[in-house]
Amino acid sequence: MRKLISTGRLLFLGLFVMAVLAVFFVKLYDLQIVQGNQAYEQSVNSIVSHETVVAARGNMMDRYGRLLVSNRSCNNLLIKDDELLMNDDISIAEANEIILQMCSIIEENGDHYNDELPITMEPPWEFTDMSSTQSLLLKAWLNANKLDPDASAVEVMAKMRSRYSIDGNYSAEDLRIIAGVRYCVNVRWVINTSDYIFARDVSINTITALMEADLPGIEVQVSYVREYNTTYAPHILGYTGLMSAEQYKRYKDQGYPLDAIVGQSGAEAAFESMLHGVDGEAEITRTADGIVTGTTYTKTPKPGNNIYLTLDIRLQAAAESTLANYIESTNLQTEAENELAQAEHRPGDVRELITGGAIVAIDTRTGEPLAMASYPSYNLETYWDDYSTLLENENHPLTNRVLSGLYSPGSTWKPCMAVAGIDTGFFGADTMVNCTTIFDKYIADGYAPGCSGGPHGELNVSGALTYSCNYFFFTVGDTIGIDNIDKYASLLGLGEPTGIELAEATGRVSSPAYKAELYKGLRDQAWYAADTLLASIGQGLTGITPLQLGRYAAAIANGGTVYSCSILKSASSYDYSESVYERKPEVMSQVETSQITWDLIHEGMRGAVTNRWGTAYTPFAGFQYEVAAKTGTTETESSTNDAFFICFAPYQSPEIAVAVAIENGSRGANLGVMARDMLQYYFDFQVSTQNTEDELTLLR
Repeated sequence: MRKLISTGRLLFLGLFVMAVLAVFFVKLYDLQIVQGNQAYEQSVNSIVSHETVVAARGNMMDRYGRLLVSNRSCNNLLIKDDELLMNDDISIAEANEIILQMCSIIEENGDHYNDELPITMEPPWEFTDMSSTQSLLLKAWLNANKLDPDASAVEVMAKMRSRYSIDGNYSAEDLRIIAGVRYCVNVRWVINTSDYIFARDVSINTITALMEADLPGIEVQVSYVREYNTTYAPHILGYTGLMSAEQYKRYKDQGYPLDAIVGQSGAEAAFESMLHGVDGEAEITRTADGIVTGTTYTKTPKPGNNIYLTLDIRLQAAAESTLANYIESTNLQTEAENELAQAEHRPGDVRELITGGAIVAIDTRTGEPLAMASYPSYNLETYWDDYSTLLENENHPLTNRVLSGLYSPGSTWKPCMAVAGIDTGFFGADTMVNCTTIFDKYIADGYAPGCSGGPHGELNVSGALTYSCNYFFFTVGDTIGIDNIDKYASLLGLGEPTGIELAEATGRVSSPAYKAELYKGLRDQAWYAADTLLASIGQGLTGITPLQLGRYAAAIANGGTVYSCSILKSASSYDYSESVYERKPEVMSQVETSQITWDLIHEGMRGAVTNRWGTAYTPFAGFQYEVAAKTGTTETESSTNDAFFICFAPYQSPEIAVAVAIENGSRGANLGVMARDMLQYYFDFQVSTQNTEDELTLLR
């Protein structure tokens, strides 16, 4: 019978198995005998820690993908309390001295450490103004250390000296430094939250100096800080900062640590949920002397989403530049004229300086804000350094006038009155009103308002808009009544939320109810004919924002469609591979009236630009694009009027609407130069873009 397995094969298999066993034996001998002591020492001296890996915040771009806000990698310093304060080889006295050395090195190298203890840095000890987070932490510490919630700063410092074994030989200033750092570490154990970030965004010089000093208990953590790639739109982009106690209550359930950086204003705050990533976790292995020997991610960090705003940052730059140049040059001229008037004893000719202003540009087809400029402004890059100065500035540069400024818009209100007058059936294309300058219907009651520039004679609604005839619109308002005025103002978005995601003032329009509420218990709350007449020309109690004025101008241009002014155009995943959100135009209200109504209004606003006696003729004389416009001037408590301007273009097929508001601007007609600059940039950009596309088509 034939053998199934030959003797030669069995011999070969046996030799192979013996060779493999020999290799394993040699390797095992090397590991256990030759390198055994070394491996043992390494395993004994290895330290494994679990650490948070900070996720990058999403970027912000403008509508064309131009980078506005991104991240810069930075180095934070953490105090590892298990290595410094709970190390059997380091006494408490030595730990306190090390803390003092750390703080000194950081300050000497131009960086700053984080001190959250709300007590003055030198005696007499007193509590400082506390943020809500500082108050929350202090209450937790007082409770944990069995101190009265109303304990004085002196009592707290006395407790800290004994609690943290701070030697009596230290000066009061050094005592305060040590106590502050010990408190920051300790209070995080009390409330069971993330590690204390000792210093943020420190320089390489600082890290080098700390390493050279060979101080234990400090660790470098890679993190991110916001980097601003533009100096424009600070009020819109916003800034980030440490959470307040109120924010922590809101965000802690979403996994945010107490020391998380979150959006505090503008788009940073509005789109926090999109921009903020999800932190990861890592298991870090180090040798006894701190050298990292291994990193294992137990939870991979997930960066935040990128967002695209509706802004065109170059149009925004044009808006901010023309606004600043106009205000600053006008103020210089006004100062010179005021000096001359005072020297010649003409006090009545002295005018107030412009204190601020705003420009808004809106896409008439979608309602998207293309530019929103507020003056005075500030630099996001130096925001915290400049904060005190900005806060004390009497012209309030931190205020976003586009969204928070409330103004009576003057004659820019008149297109709304024209819509109301025609749509209610009281006025038509052929309705003529004879302007005799003085509207004397209520002269017996002691009220007879006039029409500047009058008498205008016989005018229809288009002519009344061209010449901005108060008499005509007094007649409209007196005829249709305040309820109809308020109805159409609301339909056109005046005094109504705009849909923007940022904090905004809603404003109000003149009405009997609002007057009664405003003057309740103070003065006569009755509604008079004079109130209606003032409301008819955009004055009285009406107060709207420049953004509302811009959206209204866009609605006039497009035939009565009032869109949401959301500024989020789209969003994508952090690597841009996946779309997260795409904006679609949202209609918030619609004025349903005949095309004749809009034709009459557009004709009147076009006449203001083309007619030599039109209120907007001068700034657009010879302008290459067809524009329709309306000016506005409002009397205020100041000796100088506020000024307003709205326009849209191209006249036949509107694409863009612009609104300008200037405090103490004197006359609305003066502001047309800024609107012209905006339109010039907008159309030049469209032409250059089209030319580029044509060239690329030819190259293909």
